[in-house]
Amino acid sequence: MSDRPDEAPSAGRLLPTTLVGSCPQPAWLIDRDRLAGVFPPRVRMRDLWRVADPWLTEAQDDAVRLAVRAQEEAGLDIVSDGEMRRESYSNQFATALDGIDLDRPGTATNRSGRPIPVPRIVGPIRRRRRVFDRDLAFLRSVARRPVKVTVPGPFTMLQQAQDDHYGDEERAVMDYAAAVNEEVRELVAGGAAVVQIDEPWMQARPDRARRYGVAALNRALEGVTGVTCVHVCFGYAAMVQARPSGYSFLPELAACVCTQVSVETAQSGLDCRVLGNLPEHQIMLGVIDLSDPAVESPDVVAGRIRRALPHVSARRLVVSTDCGMKYLDPDLAYAKLRAMVAGADIVRREIETA
Repeated sequence: MSDRPDEAPSAGRLLPTTLVGSCPQPAWLIDRDRLAGVFPPRVRMRDLWRVADPWLTEAQDDAVRLAVRAQEEAGLDIVSDGEMRRESYSNQFATALDGIDLDRPGTATNRSGRPIPVPRIVGPIRRRRRVFDRDLAFLRSVARRPVKVTVPGPFTMLQQAQDDHYGDEERAVMDYAAAVNEEVRELVAGGAAVVQIDEPWMQARPDRARRYGVAALNRALEGVTGVTCVHVCFGYAAMVQARPSGYSFLPELAACVCTQVSVETAQSGLDCRVLGNLPEHQIMLGVIDLSDPAVESPDVVAGRIRRALPHVSARRLVVSTDCGMKYLDPDLAYAKLRAMVAGADIVRREIETA
């Protein structure tokens, strides 16, 4: 974690703005209707893409350009590639590892209790190649702002897999963590200003997370010198409508060596007193409700930021969306980002003129 938690998270700017990671993919790139009809795929689903393989990378490059430009025009301080190349937040990395049988997937239960196809572990989990190296290089070539890259976390990848090799969850998760560590180190070396590890399943399976989740995260971040974030959430609003009033796994992250912890507060109406349990971390504060088809006003966003201030210094806050925006209508998504930036501006001016 940061040695100086009260230092502003982005080049000294108060209340910098970003997003969790994903933006809506254009309908000319991916079949959005089919995508909305399936839970985020854990195995590869190449037939979701509307563009044939010879031209798919070029089409994804174009989508990244558009997503980056939209984020920068909205005023975000830290941008992503919108995860334009991914069928889901996790499957691109999880299926690129050695030890996975891609031809004969396994089965696991998703967060809604339904059985779905998942990667099947048949040997030692190892990272055979850099997975997001080219993605990061292209993102940096088109972005004018600092960039972030997201990587699925070791705990979540294990929960989304069928283990036919280890027979020991703690051994398996540590091999996943070693693979993530190799990727994160190289992303930081490649110029990512922020690397985020997505761990939504820590909220879904808190008892297992307490057994080995933080140890796996710390192994994944071992020796990493850049800014890192851990994202633990309640699930996509499009997939999981009911939000609990609080996290089942959050104070435990005080023992994680990450720089930032992502916390969604908008849709859940989270009691922000829980943020006091993370006194040494920067907080990536989710203030955009992705279940609401209306665009928040800047004043509403400002009010959500103010709710956190009694519990977290403004200099430890990064303003963000609750979760990924993958399933939103594109116009709605970018309008919400503009409102988020305007709301952060309101609070920033209040603090700077106080």
